Amino acid sequence: MTWDGGVRLRVARQARGFSQQQLAGMAGVSRQAVSAVESGHSDPSLRVALALARALGLTVEEVFGPGSPPGEVEAQPVAPLGGCGARAVLAPVGDTLVALPLAGDTATRAGFLPAGGLAGREPGSVRPIGPPRSTLVVAGCDPALPLLEAPLALLDPPVAFAWWPCGSEQALRLAAAGQVHAAGAHLRDRAGGAYNTQRARSLLGGDGAEVVGFSAWREGLALAPGLAGAVQDVGDIARLGLRLVNREAGSEARQVLDRELGRLSLEPAALAGYDTRAAGHLQVASAIAAGLAQAGISAEPAALAYGLPFVPLADERFDLVIPRALAESREVQAMVRVLSSPWLLAQLDSLPGYDASRCGEHVATL
Repeated sequence: MTWDGGVRLRVARQARGFSQQQLAGMAGVSRQAVSAVESGHSDPSLRVALALARALGLTVEEVFGPGSPPGEVEAQPVAPLGGCGARAVLAPVGDTLVALPLAGDTATRAGFLPAGGLAGREPGSVRPIGPPRSTLVVAGCDPALPLLEAPLALLDPPVAFAWWPCGSEQALRLAAAGQVHAAGAHLRDRAGGAYNTQRARSLLGGDGAEVVGFSAWREGLALAPGLAGAVQDVGDIARLGLRLVNREAGSEARQVLDRELGRLSLEPAALAGYDTRAAGHLQVASAIAAGLAQAGISAEPAALAYGLPFVPLADERFDLVIPRALAESREVQAMVRVLSSPWLLAQLDSLPGYDASRCGEHVATL
C-alpha cells in the first residue's frame, strides 16, 4: 500500500483539525497549492514542502518521505464505531474525515465491503489501513443508491462511493453536521404536501442546500404471500391480527404508517410489532419474505424484488439534498455528472416500480 505525500499531508492536516485554508495561511502558501498537493495533481517545491511540514510540526521526511502509514487520526463517526479494531469506511468530506461503521446491515452488499480503517482506542479515533480515497458519501434509504458506484468508478480520476442506509431525517442531520456529501430524503412537508423543501430547510438550518432529483416510487403495504386481496389498508392488519415489521422513527415509511393510523383512528398498540425497527425498505421486505412478519410499510420496488403482494398508500419522491458548502466539491460534481448518465438511467428504469424521469433534475435551492 502506497502512502504518497499528498495523502500523508491530508491525513496530518485533518488529524490536527486544520482546514486547507488554515494550513495555507500558517505555511504562507495558497489554498490552491495545498489542494493540488493533497489531490496528487502537483508535487511541492522544496520551499513549499518545508513550509507545510513546519506548519504541521513535522519533518519533511515524515510528511513526504517513504514509510509506514500514520497512526490513529480523528474522524467523525456517523454512528458508534464499536470496540477497538472494529472496521469502518474512512472518507474525507470537505475538511473532515468521517467514519462509517461496517457492522450489521451496513457491513455487506451480499459480501464484505473493504474497510479504510479500524476503530482506535479512543472514541472517534481511527487507524487507517489504506490511504483515504476521494469518496462520495451519501446517506438515505433508497436501495438504488449503490448504483452510483459503478459510473463513479469509471470517471477519470475515479471517485469511490460509500452509502449509509438510514431514514430521511437522520440523513439530513448528517448532512447538516457535514458528515455526508448528500442526504437522500423523501419527506413530505407538513403544509402543502410538497417534498424535501420545508422539512429539509428546517433540519439543515440556515446554511442552504441544493436539491436534485433521483427517483420516485409508490410506498405502501408489503404483504406476506397469500395475503393478496385480504388486506386493503392498515385497518385490515389490525383486524386480522397480523404481525407488522416497522421502520425507525424519523423515516417517511413510519410517518406514512402513522398517518394511516390517524386517519383510521387507531392506536399504535393495535398493531402487533409496531415497536420493531428495520433499517430500510429491503430489510422490511426481507423480514416478511422470511416469515418474521406478515406486513410492513415499504417501497414498491423492494416488495417486487421479493415477489410480495403490495398495496399502495402514497406516491413518494426521493431527492438528494446537497449542503451548499459541499456543492462544488469534486465528489459532488462527480455525482451530478453521473446522475444523468445513460447507464444509470437505464439501470433505474430496469428496476420494477422505479420512476427515474427526474433523475439529475434540479429541484430547488434552499
